[in-house]
Order: sequence, then C-alpha cells, then structure tokens
Amino acid sequence: MNRLVIIGNGFDLAHGLPTGYNHFINDYWINVFNNVNNKGISYDDDLFSLALTFKSQHSREVLEWFLGIKNYKEFKSFLIKCKMNKNSSFSLRVRFGNSFFQSINDHFSIKNWVDIENEYYRLLKGCLEEFDDVKVKKLNREFEQVKNLLEQYLNENINSRFDFKSPSENSNLLTELFDVQTRKTDLYLKEFSYRDQGEVKRNLSQSKLSYDNEKGEKCLFLNFNYTSTADNYCEAMNTFPHIYGGCRIIQIHGRLNDSENKINFGFGDEMDDDYKKIENKDDNEYLRNIKSFQYLQNSNYKDMLDFVESEIFQVYIMGHSCGLSDRILLNKIFEHHNCKSIKVFYYKNGDWDNYTEIIQNISRHFNKKEMMREKIVNKTLCQPLPQEIRFKEKNNDS
Repeated sequence: MNRLVIIGNGFDLAHGLPTGYNHFINDYWINVFNNVNNKGISYDDDLFSLALTFKSQHSREVLEWFLGIKNYKEFKSFLIKCKMNKNSSFSLRVRFGNSFFQSINDHFSIKNWVDIENEYYRLLKGCLEEFDDVKVKKLNREFEQVKNLLEQYLNENINSRFDFKSPSENSNLLTELFDVQTRKTDLYLKEFSYRDQGEVKRNLSQSKLSYDNEKGEKCLFLNFNYTSTADNYCEAMNTFPHIYGGCRIIQIHGRLNDSENKINFGFGDEMDDDYKKIENKDDNEYLRNIKSFQYLQNSNYKDMLDFVESEIFQVYIMGHSCGLSDRILLNKIFEHHNCKSIKVFYYKNGDWDNYTEIIQNISRHFNKKEMMREKIVNKTLCQPLPQEIRFKEKNNDS
C-alpha cells in the first residue's frame, strides 16, 4: 500500500522554521523600520520607499511613534497619526513602487501563501474584465518582484541559517508515523471504505513479502515547499526499508537555487468558472503564472502521475491547507481511482485544531462529493502533526 505525503508550509512551521507569510512580510518591514538615523528615516527599493525627515527637535514625538512600530498594520496607524499632526517640524513621503505588493499588505485578511496566490488571481481576472492588457503585464512584473523577494528571504533566513544535512531534533516523532511494522492491521483498515478494505488487505499481504523489490511499499513525499526539510526523512527511511518502505521526494513547486526546478508560485485552479475566459483571451500574458504550464518545464508532474498510476495509495496531508490555488493538481490525486483514502495530520493548539478547515478545503477539490465522503479519514482515526521537531542552526553547535 503506497503512501503519497502532501507536504505544505505547515510542515516547515512544525520544524520551527520561519517560512510563513507573516514571517516573510514582517521581516521586510523590520528592515524598513531599522533605517533610522539622526536626521530621520530613509528606505528605498523597487517595492517601497519612505523618507521621513526631521526639521527640528520638536519632531521627537514622531520619531518615538516610528520606533514603536512592529509591523505594517502599525505603520498604517503611524501614517494616520502623521496626517493628523499639524506640526511642520518633519516632512514625510511614502510611495509604493509595486501595486501588487501594496495590495497584499493592505489586505490584512491575507495570512497565508495561498491567500497571495488567490489575490493574484483576483487581480488577474480584474485585468480581464477591464480589457487592460497593459495592466496585466504590470501585474505579472510586480508579481515576479514579490516572488524574487520571497526567494531572497528564504535563502537568507532559512537556507543560510539552518542545517538541513543533519537529522532534526525529535525527528522520530515524525518517522514513527510511517512505521509499517508497528501498524495494527485491523485499526488501519478502518481508514478505508468497506468496499476497499479487501483490496487494501490483499495489497498489504503482498507488500510484506519483500521490501527490496517492486512489491514493497513505497512512500512519495510530494513537497509543495521550496525548502529541503523532507530530504533527511527520505534518506533515513530508505536506510530502513523494512520499517518504512522505499521513499522518494518530488519538489513539485521547485527548490531554492535550482535552475532545473525553479520556484513555481502562481495559481492552479483551471476548474474555476472564469479560467475558460482567460484562455479564450488568446493572450499568453494572462497564462504566465498559471501553475500547469510551469509543471511542464520538468518531469515532476509526470513522475507524480506515474506514482499514482502504479499502485493503490493512501494520501497523508501534512501541513498543506489544500487551498484552491493547487486545485487542478489535488483534484487529480484525490479523485484518482487508486487513491483509497485521505488522512489528515492536523494542527492543534490547545483546544483548537484545523481538522475541519482542512477537510472543508479538501471537499472543494472533489467533483464527486460521495467519493469525497468515502475517502476522507474521520477525525478519530487522525492525529495532530508533531510540532516539536527542530533543525540545528548553523551558527549554534550546542
């Protein structure tokens, strides 16, 4: 019985890595706010520029306001204060050079990477409705700037900071979830529909014959992140195939600093009602950041299809929100006849967890809702994703 493990940003966050959207965007603004000198505050790049100049000592109050800022939301409040202040002891100039960057900052409801991709698609459809071909080129140029900023952030704050070549602390909390030797067959079969249990049981019996040939269980990490978080697990699992089965990784959305597998950041819901209108536009600029065309730049998507076609499998969801921006790919996996069940490893914080939110998102990838209800494993048979796993920092040998 093969396993296809869908890894999203929550997987990195469970390892204590600052890869969330809020980590990224707050880091940008911290760099802006740190540009303070005796004469004022100055910052300038392609996305944003700020010039706050003090003309006299009476502007100290404004400086104190500024030094208290911790994020963009507080910066907006600072701007309101400055406009209300009639004191002429300072001058202020603020300019966004990137409208898309301004949009994702001004929408405080944007909290995750999928929200950015959804915002891009919303603006793309706006260009279509306005018949504005110039505007869509500008949108794509600005989206590319944000994507480059993200790649720079991940290189500086993740790749350069953490040691992915050494085993992570408490990594056993994760690998034990893949241990086939301690798996209780009767309990495991409950994760599948009654109709599929016979086939699953026969498949398990065959796979136990050998873990060194084609009949052995296999595990595919389908990594939607750009980081190398899953690499160690795959290597460790391949060392003990009799415990975990054979393992491999596909970085379906690319990998940092890989010219053969570049970052794929965009939108992937070709089932959306408006997508056909975009195709009918007959202007390839509108399709520039549609994920399907990026999948064809290498063999990743085909390799994933070969895996799902080869044998029956169970899906593990680990840290992926299952949002609409990956709908075309997830629909292909979830509704595939070889996909026998979908097990969610949800995030839990105190009495709250996101199991229901994830399965609601999963449901949007199904055209056949009865199939969806048969495949999703109920919460009593699922469990939280461990959150105590940590990589060592490169500058910390302790």
